[in-house]
Amino acid sequence: MYPTVGVLNRGRGLLYRDPVAGSSTSYKKLNRIRPGMLVYSRLKAFEGAITVTPGDLSESFASQEFPTFAFASDADPNFFRILTTTQSMWDALQGASKGMGGRRERVKPADFLNIVMDIPPLSLQKRIVEVLGAVDDLLTALKTESEALEGILESMRSDLPEVDHQPISDVLLGIESGRSVQAGGEACAEDEYRILKLSAVQHGWFKPSEAKTVTEVAAFSLNHVVKNGDLLITRANTPERVGFVAVARDVPEGTFMPDLIWRLRVDESRVRADYLEHALSSRELRPSISGTAGGTSKSMVKINKRGFGNVRVPIPSLPEQSEYVQRCNAVAETIMAARAEEARLRRVRSGLFAGLLDRSIEIESVELGV
Repeated sequence: MYPTVGVLNRGRGLLYRDPVAGSSTSYKKLNRIRPGMLVYSRLKAFEGAITVTPGDLSESFASQEFPTFAFASDADPNFFRILTTTQSMWDALQGASKGMGGRRERVKPADFLNIVMDIPPLSLQKRIVEVLGAVDDLLTALKTESEALEGILESMRSDLPEVDHQPISDVLLGIESGRSVQAGGEACAEDEYRILKLSAVQHGWFKPSEAKTVTEVAAFSLNHVVKNGDLLITRANTPERVGFVAVARDVPEGTFMPDLIWRLRVDESRVRADYLEHALSSRELRPSISGTAGGTSKSMVKINKRGFGNVRVPIPSLPEQSEYVQRCNAVAETIMAARAEEARLRRVRSGLFAGLLDRSIEIESVELGV
């Protein structure tokens, strides 16, 4: 049995796979993956599938689609691990990809070794690793804090008001569908029109940045426009993510709803949208929603309006809903603040690394700041 690994895209490290038996694989040889080695995917190199293996990696193997390289004495593996997470490295790999396009593109080892990048001397490599390590420690602390707060929020959401449950259809005025159109690449701030991706609606969170550009504007009507305060739900997704609910916030103008997301029109005289956002994201009600999903594919299931309408939820008085929302929001807002600080630090880290590489930032001044 051979423990096997792959490489995730955009410099996200190794993908740990199930062991394979030598008798069942068609490969005559496997590459041995050791700690502190550079490894990339020839097939997915254009997506930034490159990393430096961790120092505590146990003996692992990969197919010959994953060339491996040991480092010379004047190279710090930790520095190159950082380098594999940069856009400049991903762009270089994309430029070195050759083939007929798509799944046939590959980066040959000889072409990889011909990539030219600005690599500082070993002493500076180590100093850069130390400086960025201080930032990484802060990022780790923020991530740990966020994860702890998410556990608290889950408990808060599960502390549902103790009232009789009733079908959610009793407090909905309707369920509106989006539209399926051909979308372009990732949307940016300059795009006039965009359409949400499924990943925009997460587990009780809304991410407006998860969107693609749209050129077929004529295919949409005003009913397909997403507005602040809309209660959205994913009607199709993987079994673990189907039925995710979130209130749309900070929505850019010209944002449209896709066909795999519904808008739930709530009866505001009876229920708050943000109450349903938290309640339907609780561990008690999540199984009731996902349990209505079905389909022939295990990787993509769908809920239907009738089945979802029969999901029973506690609907207390509006003052009780407000108290529940306030408790949940107090934790949710702290999580959002931690996430915003983490995103800011990641931007600082990216700019810092680029500045240290091109010498526009002196490492001595950075160390004084740290």
